[in-house]
Amino acid sequence: MRVLVDSSVWIDYFKNDNKSHKLDSMLEDKKIVICDVILAELVPFLEIKKQRQVINLLYEIDKLLLHINWQQIMKMQLTALQNGINGIGILDLIIAQNALQNNCSIYSFDKHFKFIGEIFDLKTIEIV
Repeated sequence: MRVLVDSSVWIDYFKNDNKSHKLDSMLEDKKIVICDVILAELVPFLEIKKQRQVINLLYEIDKLLLHINWQQIMKMQLTALQNGINGIGILDLIIAQNALQNNCSIYSFDKHFKFIGEIFDLKTIEIV
């Protein structure tokens, strides 16, 4: 199964922290994908840091097409609120929707994805 890697994991990986250690094997196995929302979160900061090589490598990763279904986003937000899950950002819902549309798992350190996964059968990579 392909894995959509969230910006929280990429940031940890770029800092050489240990939490994102699973990313190495996923990169080797070419299981990871990215989307424009995540690129939009990462690329500006990498540009400021003059990390052109890293940016080029991110653009080489298979990119999921992004088809935002706003009605589904609103339904996801409503369902989350009805289940007592507050504060899920629209960008996280868009990323989750993109993963669901493309039958991907999400690898993230953001706890919102775990909550979204419990409600909408979104597969998440366990953080160990």
